[in-house]
Formats: sequence, structure tokens, C-alpha cells
Amino acid sequence: MRQTITKIKGLTVNIEVVEVCQTDQNGGILCYVAAIYIQVHGSAEKRLVRKSRLPGAAATLKAEIRRDGLRAFDRMLVNPDHRRPQSLHP
Repeated sequence: MRQTITKIKGLTVNIEVVEVCQTDQNGGILCYVAAIYIQVHGSAEKRLVRKSRLPGAAATLKAEIRRDGLRAFDRMLVNPDHRRPQSLHP
């Protein structure tokens, strides 16, 4: 089982993507899980904002941030009902 941690530093928050991948003898993927956390600068608390079982979640997220900048963060902070953004501070 292989674990990869990708950290993306932002101006007000940091994003951490933790990817866990299990492969078989031939290199086929048996299990893949990516957990995406947001951490406000100056805080030790990380908040889980999204999980993905699609391989390559970290690369996709990096591409979204490179393409859309802060708008990529806005999509992550939206409530499940997709109506209004959540606050980073509880």
C-alpha cells in the first residue's frame, strides 16, 4: 500500500491531498482513495472537504487551481445543497 501526500499552499488556506493506493502484482489498481483537507493558516485543525475514489485526484486538483485560482477553492467550500459557501471558521 502506497500513500502520497500533496500539499498546496494558498494565501489564506493550505490544501492537503492524501492519496492511498493498493496495487496487485501486475500493477493493476485494487484500491484508491484520496482525502482532501483544508487547513486555515495559523490553525492546527484540518477539515475534510472531499473524498475521491478516482485515481489522479491530486493532479486534477492541482490543474483546477492552476486554471481557476481561487474559484477552485470556492467549489470545495460549497455546502452539499450547493447554495451558499461554508465559512472556514466554525
